[in-house]
Amino acid sequence: MKYVFIYTLFFMFVFCSSCGQSQTKVPQDNISKGLYSGSQLKEADTSKAPMSMVRNVKQDRNGNILIASYLGVFRYDGISFTNLTNKISPPRVSSFWDVLEDRKGNLWFASKDSGVYCYNGQTFKHFTTKDGLASNLALHIYEDRAGNIWFGASRYDGKSFRNFTTKDGFPSNSIRLLLEDKTGKLWFGAQGENMFVYDGKIFTVLKNKDGKTFKNVWSIIEDKKGNIWFGDVSGLWRYDGSTFTKVSQRGAYAIIEDKKGNIWTTGSNASLGQHLRDNSGRDAWALSRYDHQSLYNEKPAVTEIMSGQPGLLGLLEANDGSIWFGSFKGVYRYDGKTITDFKSKEAQH
Repeated sequence: MKYVFIYTLFFMFVFCSSCGQSQTKVPQDNISKGLYSGSQLKEADTSKAPMSMVRNVKQDRNGNILIASYLGVFRYDGISFTNLTNKISPPRVSSFWDVLEDRKGNLWFASKDSGVYCYNGQTFKHFTTKDGLASNLALHIYEDRAGNIWFGASRYDGKSFRNFTTKDGFPSNSIRLLLEDKTGKLWFGAQGENMFVYDGKIFTVLKNKDGKTFKNVWSIIEDKKGNIWFGDVSGLWRYDGSTFTKVSQRGAYAIIEDKKGNIWTTGSNASLGQHLRDNSGRDAWALSRYDHQSLYNEKPAVTEIMSGQPGLLGLLEANDGSIWFGSFKGVYRYDGKTITDFKSKEAQH
């Protein structure tokens, strides 16, 4: 009966045509002092392109690129960048980790320390723990098929937040909804904790054939064939509904499937045992492409598109087929031949 009750809660939704709450005052205890220098903050205020860490890249219904940068959320229309958040949250206030356009056309911004913002094209609304959000640390946004917006352990139905914990049967209090698959199952991950799935009745902590759990899962996708792809601390995995297959030891912070069926990842190469380093001695990261024709081979063909720089992060295939990816140093675009570093382009103006 307990799980029936939880199942009912999952699917009792209230819909609303706007963001749904009044704007609240922005908290002042935000970016750690010293994270960015005064000159970097000034640069972020005046620059047109993202000049800081980019955790996630998305695309809106009009084809614009949405970029969640530590020092602002940007929109790129194919010609120029617009900072969408400089009027509501200057760089000293919020550090943004994710962005999403929901099915109603609202834009959502998740921050590391100031809760979440909703922009309906005209006005901004701000949500914090005072409004029912589980935490002002919001690192991930996901919209489920019923139109609910998830921020970690908080689900927003257009009117109010519902926060899920172990008291509701969840295996963890520190969760992120990462995927709702085609069958309706909900896949959750948590930083440093186990991945689990909810099928509408029970929660299952997932384990491979050796009985080991999958920990620190940041990204999950479902490919065109219905396979689930995800990366944990040991590398890249594929799940076909019955068997977990380790595809690669390469790290997989972010994963996408492109229109051709290739799988793209960003992640550290440290798990390869090579411990590649950049000039500062940090582990090197890579943007990798797994060829769709060999995905099911014992050793799929993989091409490193870019490597050496630490912290290659969020991934997007744009409508034109170009691959966008974030990094510790801004945002990049790969058109199949050339990698464009927009921070370097900005510096040239």
